[in-house]
Amino acid sequence: MRMRNLVATVGVAALALTVGACGKEDTPTGSGSPGSTTGGCGELHKFTPAAAGDVAGSATFTKIKARGNAVVGVKADQPNLGYKDANGKRCGFDIEIARMVSAQLGLDPEKIEYKEIPSANRETAIAGGEIDYYVGTYSITDKRKKLVGFAGPYFVAGQDLLVRKADTSMDGGKTALKGKKVCSATGSTPIQRVKDENLTEASNISEFKTYSECVSQLLDNKTDAVTTDDAILKGYAANAPEDLRVVGKPFSTEKYGIGLPLADKPLRDKVNAGLETSFTDGTWKTLYDGTLGKSGSPGTPPTLEKY
Repeated sequence: MRMRNLVATVGVAALALTVGACGKEDTPTGSGSPGSTTGGCGELHKFTPAAAGDVAGSATFTKIKARGNAVVGVKADQPNLGYKDANGKRCGFDIEIARMVSAQLGLDPEKIEYKEIPSANRETAIAGGEIDYYVGTYSITDKRKKLVGFAGPYFVAGQDLLVRKADTSMDGGKTALKGKKVCSATGSTPIQRVKDENLTEASNISEFKTYSECVSQLLDNKTDAVTTDDAILKGYAANAPEDLRVVGKPFSTEKYGIGLPLADKPLRDKVNAGLETSFTDGTWKTLYDGTLGKSGSPGTPPTLEKY
């Protein structure tokens, strides 16, 4: 019963459509997807927008400036990273990074229009101009760099396993997955790795639009493990410490980048410059400590990979 109540609590706020302190809202994609943690967001970081300027050669920035606000793709079901609380307020490390970028571009972060984009639709949303940039545990890969541009990385995580607390059968990490039922998000790097490395049988793999749906499956004993980046999994484990835990045997390196239109190098350079400043002036650490740092993941600014 406790597990069922937890799942129900986690799912309530995703149905809400609000206009709050975190900016304007779009209609959530999908229906009934869990989208909140059990706790409130608390106070968001106060950003002062930079003086109005220009990003020469950036078609995306020209569009943003004319509109007066950024349209940002995000996730809504990742505790301490990108989520909605019970009041419909958006918060987490990714949300703070998105707000910081908006302010560095000279725009009010309170006016951001957020769009919830599933993992499988990110490239299409960026290439089609549905969003200006994407901040949502978006791993930089060579394959994706052929489709979109990336600023960053702004965080480095590693793929791990979320299991029921009493289950020790997968404490060996990925090599212990054989014969186990595994769940992850459709279109994500982690589920593709499970397939490519034949970590378990194809019949044991289940996929959903969001990771929180997989967590529901885990709590309902319908899957044995949820796999994605440890930063995401630790957030879920922190919300249900009596029921869930992270194995703690990372088996990949996931570099989170800010997704941008492929041809817009001027904007990519501008965003990279802003990230670099945040790494050195303490802003990145402040944002981390107030969000993702609560889950126990290491918190060191990464090295930018400018290209």
